[in-house]
Amino acid sequence: MPARAHLTDRMPEVAPSELLAGLVPPPQFAGATFESYHPDPAHPSQAAALATMRGLAEAILAPPRRGLFRKAPPPPASVYLDGGYGVGKTHLLASLAHAVGPERSAYGTFVELTHLVGAMGFAQTVSALSALRLLCIDEFELDDPGDTVLMSRLLRELADAGVCIVATSNTLPEALGEGRFAAEDFMREIQALAARFTVVRIDGPDYRMRDGRPEHRTLTDEELAAELAAVGDDATVSQDAWGDLLAHLARIHPSRYGRLVDDVDAVFLTGAAQLDDDMVGLRLVVLVDRLYDRDVPVRVSGTAVADLFSPRMLSKGYRKKYFRALSRLGALASRRLP
Repeated sequence: MPARAHLTDRMPEVAPSELLAGLVPPPQFAGATFESYHPDPAHPSQAAALATMRGLAEAILAPPRRGLFRKAPPPPASVYLDGGYGVGKTHLLASLAHAVGPERSAYGTFVELTHLVGAMGFAQTVSALSALRLLCIDEFELDDPGDTVLMSRLLRELADAGVCIVATSNTLPEALGEGRFAAEDFMREIQALAARFTVVRIDGPDYRMRDGRPEHRTLTDEELAAELAAVGDDATVSQDAWGDLLAHLARIHPSRYGRLVDDVDAVFLTGAAQLDDDMVGLRLVVLVDRLYDRDVPVRVSGTAVADLFSPRMLSKGYRKKYFRALSRLGALASRRLP
């Protein structure tokens, strides 16, 4: 029998220094390289984005010009990768971070960086990150005005210190081909910095699923139990009731969700029900992101993964986060169990 665990029994603690040390590409992209990114020939923008990222890495790593009267060259232009779900933005971002090297770069999601500022303080965060050549920000969020203002100020301080910034965000599947709303929103929100950014567009379908949502198939408790019984004996799996886990997430700061699921090889959740509460939904989004970072298979019974967020939630301000979570959770629900 595999080792059993309950996420609801865990109360992880993460020191600010650990948050800073954890600003590296997630485990799922630990081996990502430019060579392992395979552009879709049907979408030339993918090859163009790859070339841009290669060139950016070379520019960041170029040695400074020496000479008594020569000024230091300006940092390479910052880049905003704009595209829908599953077109390889995170792969390219992680590849860039690996190419530049961990001693010269930091990599984190928008949420992780806002949590870092909360834990370390603004001045200390600026001081720590200003020593780098590159900051990679995955999943830049534009739906929280307070966090967006905070991040815009942080980026301004870092850009003034010579740090190259590369950010990604998502365009909703239904908005593709109707204008680059994500890019326009990004530039508007960081207007003091917009001139320093180059927008790189990446087109293509979500490699996880073409419509951005998993299937409307409900896993029964009996089917979930059968899959659980088939897990290898050397694996560690967690099994929790849906409601219990959601309540537990409310007692833990989201910056600790990664530690919550560390060393878990698969997650089983029983009795899922559709959500219609944004506070609960946003916590679930962060958990799904951390599970996806670690490529942890997930099985959910009670409600189909595609139906976990209510129609209201999928039509309002946080819908980009919810659609991303559905895309990622759908992928994890199809992962082979250990």
